[in-house]
Amino acid sequence: MILVETKRLLLRNLTEADADIMYDYRNNEICARYQRGQIKDYDGISALVQRRKNDVMSNDSPFMIAVALKNTGGMIGEIVVMPGDGTFNLGYTFSYRHHRNGYAFEALTALIHMLHARYPEMNFISFTDPENESSMALLKKLGYRNMGYVPSMESQVFGKWVSPAAEEEVYLKWR
Repeated sequence: MILVETKRLLLRNLTEADADIMYDYRNNEICARYQRGQIKDYDGISALVQRRKNDVMSNDSPFMIAVALKNTGGMIGEIVVMPGDGTFNLGYTFSYRHHRNGYAFEALTALIHMLHARYPEMNFISFTDPENESSMALLKKLGYRNMGYVPSMESQVFGKWVSPAAEEEVYLKWR
């Protein structure tokens, strides 16, 4: 199912064909360097695709989205949305083969705007490795602001549309 369509991209459900692509970029040092806890073995990725291929957009359960090129349908990355306590936590990985083309910005812009339109009460946060300058620059370009370092996660946290109460909760929960 296609969730969002942009000028160059389709944000859609995962398909079995995506496992090969995910295996490639999840096991490449350029992409894997800042990722923590991602499944990297082929059987695990294949099982993940099977579990997540029918995910639906929701503000009460996690879902995973494949980002694909519109002209070929080929997957170039993934976005995971983890809702909880009035907050969407977004994580993303894009294939090293497609870095520096604006695809992450295009995909995340479309998804964030759609999620915000459907669930305007939700806060948006993302955690990133403090050495991942590209990801931090992307989040700033998306309108997120740096909320500081979270020692318990060894991450910088960025927020968008974050209420004062939610910001306080981030500090209490994660610090």
